[in-house]
Amino acid sequence: MSNTERHPQEHVCENRTYTRDGLSPGITVGENTVEVLEPREVPLGGPRAMGVRRTLPQRARSLVGAWCFLDFYGPDDVARTGGMAVPRHPHTGLATVSWLFSGAIDHIDSAGNWALVRPGDAVFMNAGRGITHSEHSTEETTVLHGAQFWYALPHEHRFVAPHLDIHRPDPVGGDGWQARVFVGELLGARSEIRPYIPLSGAELRLEPGTVLDVAVPADHEHALLRVEGDVRFEGQHLPADHLGVVDVGRDRLRIEAGDEPVLALLFGGEPLDEQIVMWWNFVGRSHEDIVAYRAAYQAEMGFEAPLDDHDGTAGTAGTAGTAGSAADPQFGDFPSHAEAPLPAPQMPGTRLKPRR
Repeated sequence: MSNTERHPQEHVCENRTYTRDGLSPGITVGENTVEVLEPREVPLGGPRAMGVRRTLPQRARSLVGAWCFLDFYGPDDVARTGGMAVPRHPHTGLATVSWLFSGAIDHIDSAGNWALVRPGDAVFMNAGRGITHSEHSTEETTVLHGAQFWYALPHEHRFVAPHLDIHRPDPVGGDGWQARVFVGELLGARSEIRPYIPLSGAELRLEPGTVLDVAVPADHEHALLRVEGDVRFEGQHLPADHLGVVDVGRDRLRIEAGDEPVLALLFGGEPLDEQIVMWWNFVGRSHEDIVAYRAAYQAEMGFEAPLDDHDGTAGTAGTAGTAGSAADPQFGDFPSHAEAPLPAPQMPGTRLKPRR
């Protein structure tokens, strides 16, 4: 999925411990030191476009482990909203993770992959040095409901060759609960996906009144997204569509269902311990990285002239050999019949700078 905002916010992201002081609007800290993040509405296109609710990143909280982005959408009546229709667009330095509750999405990318994303499939698109992809809900989809996460690749892996991993986890369960673990190890289940940094992620379904205690690594950060039903996370009530976040130091997490069945997403991971710069659909380590990524994409798509007309490259993105060329484009090839790609927004008039 693309961040289709025409004026994307600038983010320099780093893991940190937050207190009640200095939090931005939309973030509160409950009595049990659970940060509660309020989503913001973001349209994916024009006036009839499907909207998403974004809880990561925010000014005061950009990362949960290495997870740096979370969009939650639906349930949407596709006949009314038009569903998901996101043309070709780029990513660098991150992996996208798609998870659906209903509907289906056609995924095409410049690494030569086509995938049908279905409920219960975890689809990890590793952008590495650069990839482009498109996402469209299928003609058969009537109701679209799901989420997309991004996690930032650690520095030593951020220039890997782009690739796609798909895993369909088997459900595990107990008294009043069921889980599908799509990455990492939780609740006695281990995913086949091997991320580039320790992560965890699972869909949870709880019957009314169920109390679930989940053993987790104490050196990981964790978050719970309320999707459906009344739920408490570590004793903190979560409003609809909100995200509850806890920092490192807990080896068990308590999730409690109220009087309704609960559907939620639990995810976490080892703190990245690296500062990243995230702008539009790019993750880098500096302002210069982002400028070079944008220039390479714009040149390869034919929107703007290359930065260096002598050799066809568009910069080095901070590391020699990572930019593309006419013979080896950074953002790959795409089917010729595909619709026109999305142009990148204009860079802000000032250098990308830290946001707290």
